[in-house]
Amino acid sequence: RYVSIRVPLERVSQKFKDISMSFQSNPLTFDLIALKDANAIARSVRNIITTRPGEKLFNPNFGTKITDSLFELLDETTADEIKEQIKLSINRFEPRVRYINSIVEPKYDENAFNVKIVYQIVGIDIPPQQLEFILLPTR
Repeated sequence: RYVSIRVPLERVSQKFKDISMSFQSNPLTFDLIALKDANAIARSVRNIITTRPGEKLFNPNFGTKITDSLFELLDETTADEIKEQIKLSINRFEPRVRYINSIVEPKYDENAFNVKIVYQIVGIDIPPQQLEFILLPTR
């Protein structure tokens, strides 16, 4: 007598591909240049962080209020607010990754914040990815 047990399979991701925001075309095929896999996801994460709510057509809630925080006092409290916004927005808008951690440090001399985001790409057996950039207040 045999008993059949169904074990749910972990969803394995295929390739990721996004259009480059430069909108340049390949000189041979004339297709738009595409970002692939980890580069596509890194660009997506950064776009989520730098997009303000209301800037994306047909999705007014997409994005973060981080750019508003850049005009607040340059201190640890603002850095913590930015860190929390990063965590919430990645968990909400980027299902291809699992947020691990972020570090937001004020750069007092440059009136900016150093940002480092650590995340794991879902379904791909690669080490956690790091995305680093500087947030500057711009009008």
